[in-house]
Amino acid sequence: MVQLSLPKNSKIGVGKTWGTPKKSKRQKVFKIYRWNPDVKDQPPQLDTYTVDLDTCGPMVLDALIKIKSDLDATLTFRRSCREGICGSCAMNIDGINTLACTAPIEDIKGEVKVYPLPHMSVIKDLVPDLTHIFHQYKSIKPWLQAKKGPKKERRQSVEDRAKLDGLWECILCFCCSTACPSYWWNGDKYLGPAILLQAYRWLADSRDEATKKRLEDLADPFKLYRCHTILNCTKTCPKGLNPAKAIAETKKLMVANGVMAEG
Repeated sequence: MVQLSLPKNSKIGVGKTWGTPKKSKRQKVFKIYRWNPDVKDQPPQLDTYTVDLDTCGPMVLDALIKIKSDLDATLTFRRSCREGICGSCAMNIDGINTLACTAPIEDIKGEVKVYPLPHMSVIKDLVPDLTHIFHQYKSIKPWLQAKKGPKKERRQSVEDRAKLDGLWECILCFCCSTACPSYWWNGDKYLGPAILLQAYRWLADSRDEATKKRLEDLADPFKLYRCHTILNCTKTCPKGLNPAKAIAETKKLMVANGVMAEG
């Protein structure tokens, strides 16, 4: 039998347990991934926190903020809008990639386990390194491209504008890409669900005049065609979008425009 072993410092250990609030009728245990790159040779660990829900807001992000404020100031995570529109607080909660600010604590049975987005390099604790994926976003040129500057407003019909619904709402939280096995395996070359949905947003825009060039830029065996329609992306999207459908529509446009992948 083949014996497999994980790289050094990759196994998650048992971390600290932080104080239990007194005289609290409603408590919830949170187990949170912790890793500090400044502590040499220390593997990641799960710290345990008990939160008094009577003095805490209803969402997982509320609990994280309370933990950082009242129990452990060293806990590190991203947050901003608290309204599900910025994507900053994307993380893996109870095994699902989602937004901490829109994840109700009461929906989770038992302990709440919180990890950073999977298969991404971690900067610290719950903060993933998004440098590479934002470089991929830049590569699709996510802006309107036209041959000449407008002398007046670029108008769309109601029907053409409706084609952008389900695309413009993407907040680049990357829950979908980090739930995609194809992106786990080929993230250096495959653009992944989030970036491909963003690419199709411009392909579907009637005002854009760079359709052929955009398709040609996607025409290689990896950027687009590593999608195997697993549908994890659609299942996990906290905004209810369908990246898999956008990828399929892009493939149809490739055929319709006679653009073939090389290699």
